[in-house]
Amino acid sequence: MDETAKSLRKKLTGAGISEAAINAAWPAWWSEAAASSPSAQAELRFTLARRLGLAPKPLLGERVEFVWKENARYKHLADLENDQQGALASFGVAVSQHLAAAAGRAYDLSGVTAPRLREMLLRNSQFITLANLLAFSWGAGVPVAHLKVFPLPAKSMHAMAVRNGGRQAILLGRDASYPAPVAFTLAHEIGHVVLGHVGERGALVDLEDPALGDDGDPDEIAADEFALELLTGSPHPEIEWNIDDFNGAELADAVLRAGPDRRIEPGTLALCVGYKSGRWKSAMSALSRIYPQKKPVWMEVNRLADKELKWDSLSQEQEEYLRLVLGLDV
Repeated sequence: MDETAKSLRKKLTGAGISEAAINAAWPAWWSEAAASSPSAQAELRFTLARRLGLAPKPLLGERVEFVWKENARYKHLADLENDQQGALASFGVAVSQHLAAAAGRAYDLSGVTAPRLREMLLRNSQFITLANLLAFSWGAGVPVAHLKVFPLPAKSMHAMAVRNGGRQAILLGRDASYPAPVAFTLAHEIGHVVLGHVGERGALVDLEDPALGDDGDPDEIAADEFALELLTGSPHPEIEWNIDDFNGAELADAVLRAGPDRRIEPGTLALCVGYKSGRWKSAMSALSRIYPQKKPVWMEVNRLADKELKWDSLSQEQEEYLRLVLGLDV
């Protein structure tokens, strides 16, 4: 490895950026020959700055400065240092800019309410599923993608809603084996978007699972209520059960019968029961009986992204970078 690459990689990892993110952002055209060219060295830094969300001028002097550090808000704050927060938000915004550049027309979502959106989605579906939410988001010009390359060595983000230049995007960071948990997370992030929590320019980062958070944050409460009303018809669904010591099989049987009648997806209803009863183990066990098989949900999310993105609107380098970050075949 040439000295330019060694020095720059050391600066980037020293700022808390993961090797995986650096490798994904590193341009394929860089070579030993390019290292001897001042213009190529400058282009390398500008490329990394665009892809990692860094300020380009400081990077020319091999100082790492995160562009979006001050434009991000963090919910359910985990034990992250300032540079880690900056790396997380800046990388997310940079990826979102690539997504927005290849997404369809964006629509104004102000004024959209959970009841109105629920009514619209239920016109063509018995209940609201993850697939419904993904289709709505993409149709509204809000791309949704799951990050397979993470900016930090250890994953520390559940999801992120981003707004920049009038475009919005939602990034998911935690995977699941069944759709219901991801559906709630996505509904929660849609709530942040339509309720205007992201602001005009920046990112709102949910570091932990919003379904498990209880820190009294008004934006989080509002987004939770939006998600619940969208998925169940009520911001405070009344869930009752007549067996105190139910197991996963009993819960699965109950929600498979009750869910369709209430127009609630059975997996979502199982999670609601698990949350209200505190019996998360039974709820997770129920999911294994509700769905035909376990499978990584990120694949469904990013398969749709692959289909919806207008790849021909990106350069070859931009496409290769985005495919790497989303875990799609390059």
